[in-house]
Amino acid sequence: MTSVILPPAPREANAAADLLHQAAEALLSAQGRQGCTVRTPEGSTITVSGDLHDNLPNLARIAAAAELHDTSNHVVVQELIHGPILHHGCDLSHRMLLRVAALVLAHPGQVHPLLGNHELAQLLRRGVSKGGGNSVEQFEAGLDLAFADDADLVSGALDAFITAMPLALRTADGVCCAHSMPEPVHMSRFDTSVFDRLLTDEDREGPFGSAYLLTWGRRYDDESLGALAQAWDVDGFLLGHVHAEMGAECRGERAIILNSEHERGTLLKLRPGQRFDGPLLQGSAIALQMLAVPEGALG
Repeated sequence: MTSVILPPAPREANAAADLLHQAAEALLSAQGRQGCTVRTPEGSTITVSGDLHDNLPNLARIAAAAELHDTSNHVVVQELIHGPILHHGCDLSHRMLLRVAALVLAHPGQVHPLLGNHELAQLLRRGVSKGGGNSVEQFEAGLDLAFADDADLVSGALDAFITAMPLALRTADGVCCAHSMPEPVHMSRFDTSVFDRLLTDEDREGPFGSAYLLTWGRRYDDESLGALAQAWDVDGFLLGHVHAEMGAECRGERAIILNSEHERGTLLKLRPGQRFDGPLLQGSAIALQMLAVPEGALG
């Protein structure tokens, strides 16, 4: 396995803002980008992770496992910010976004950060918590701590990067990767065409914007997922957002939940020609703790 050295997060505000704006443009212009969906070509291997929440060692493991030196390989990462560790009461998980932005530029068209509910909450400045206070306020405090008077410059660039994130990745073999899915009770309000166009401000707004409904859903059933699979011409879904105690968990016949943030976190590798098969994919999940953090990979 060839190590991917995660680039350090820029500490100077102008450099950080430039990096984020360039990465945002790269996401929007990436090959296979259609609306807010990325379609990977036949023959691709896709490494898929679940929520990361500022777990930098696991990001390093995932990036190395994706073997991005081979340009036919892709990696999906999600829910990068709002981690459990605070520094003087501040959340410094903006550094994860900066590192992923650098990976986007280093490996054009191969690195796919999907929009999650925590990134959406940060973009909208709407309070969200993982049990330790208001994560959005703590993130803003982290920007102030890191960039002082220039925090607003970086904050605006982070908004541009988050705005450019796709909602979903669809493989040539009928697997859809997204952060979550809308709950059955909201299906009548959900616009299934959202994947095929760029998001609007209305899409992002709660409680009924389509991007909001998709990134915040926690309960699914086979009927609603079957309807979405038919609308989007896929067989099944790889999702995050919901806790999976063992890192990978089947939800009915159409979905697998992945977690990559905790000690039993996992990743999945979708090989060329691999269709959705829940039990088979769950059984092939790779425990991140079994993968060494590549020497020097954290920069």
